[in-house]
Amino acid sequence: MQFNIFRRRGHALETAITQPLAEDQAKADAAEPNASAPADGFLTYALQLDAQRQIKGYKFDWRAVSDTASDCYRFRAVLSTVVSNLKSAKGGWRLGKLVVYLDATAEGLAFKELQALPPESVVLCLRLAELADKKLRPRLEALRAQGFGIMLCNVEALPAAPEPRSPEVAEGADASEEAGATDPFGGLSLVTHLDVLDGRKELVDIARHLRPPGTPAIHPIATRVAGWTEFDAYAGRRLDAFVRGREAIAAETGAGGAMHPESVLIIRVMQMIQRNEGVRAIEAALAHDEALTARLLQHINILAVGHNVEVHSLHHAVGLLGYAALFRWLSLLLATSTKASGLAYMTKKAIMRGRFVELMGQGMLAAEASDELFLAGMFSLIDRVLGVPMQEVLAKVHLPEPVQEAIRTRGGVYGPLVALAESCETDASEAPALAASIGLSAEKVNASHLSAIAWALDVNPAKAR
Repeated sequence: MQFNIFRRRGHALETAITQPLAEDQAKADAAEPNASAPADGFLTYALQLDAQRQIKGYKFDWRAVSDTASDCYRFRAVLSTVVSNLKSAKGGWRLGKLVVYLDATAEGLAFKELQALPPESVVLCLRLAELADKKLRPRLEALRAQGFGIMLCNVEALPAAPEPRSPEVAEGADASEEAGATDPFGGLSLVTHLDVLDGRKELVDIARHLRPPGTPAIHPIATRVAGWTEFDAYAGRRLDAFVRGREAIAAETGAGGAMHPESVLIIRVMQMIQRNEGVRAIEAALAHDEALTARLLQHINILAVGHNVEVHSLHHAVGLLGYAALFRWLSLLLATSTKASGLAYMTKKAIMRGRFVELMGQGMLAAEASDELFLAGMFSLIDRVLGVPMQEVLAKVHLPEPVQEAIRTRGGVYGPLVALAESCETDASEAPALAASIGLSAEKVNASHLSAIAWALDVNPAKAR
């Protein structure tokens, strides 16, 4: 089978890309007259994990405050929020090579916000009816020519391929008919990703074998993941999966779990800081692991100091940032100290949550609370990251009481912020009430959430040695 839809070149191709989008822009804007107003809802997501549980992308969804919000409204709300917070004039796209998946609508394909995103980093999720609509075909072809991906979603089975035509009929067919004959519903040639539901074998086979050798295969993604047993089964078949909500949290670890020696050393140094021991004593403790010291300074330079000043030693770091900030960066190092490759995504989630909680608290609480906010968010997942019970971690790392209260009961000053972050990481069903109870706008919560996701990209988990 050949899929040679994009044969036009030069001015013809440019016209094909821009004309359908321009013609439909007025219709799209008319569909959502209040599009310029701040979206009333909360962003949530599913992680795209590969077979090694590495994060490859995010499927962003929108939890509208109103149950009557249309799909078109939700799509534009997600678009506007992502563009506002992940695309900057100076820094460009903030998610690097990660892919963003968005539930698109027919009207929304012409939204101007879509054109502000990097096409190679965006996959539009569509249903079979939308791909089969011949009126949408020029618009979809234009978006594919720009580089946007298209994922066919929520389809139990694809239409059967047409019967081969007789030589006499085939000889009289024009090129466009012949191209369509290889595609059961006319839009399959535009599909780059396929929702294979619960790993449905026939759908996976279609994704992997429909295209001829030497051409990019369709990328199958399992979207119905009930738990890690199912995920491991998908991983054994080399399938990526969307993992969302509480299913995206690693299973609890029972008593008897052992910390990695590097984690033990980091906790020892954190205890030394709590006892206010001198910098030389801390340096002597870290001297047993030069690589650990190097990673600590790397985190401080990249995430705390910036490019204007480079920290070369712990003495310099303490003089510049103080003990409280050093404790914070050691806690981040603790989260990245796990050597279990299957938990790397949990490290990212813990770091993202820490930053998310910190950013939401900025402007609400004193600046001095920043480090404790980060600790409250990150340590709320530290047991899942390190693979040991929370009580054991808290017994060794004596965190401030407000931080411990937030971790244990989601109470106290920081607890509602941790609970709000948790809600946004799942389905955001409790987010409106939680945000209202602490006086946070949805706009502030969503901006903090996406900024935390982007910030965590610079933090790399330890590699097994």
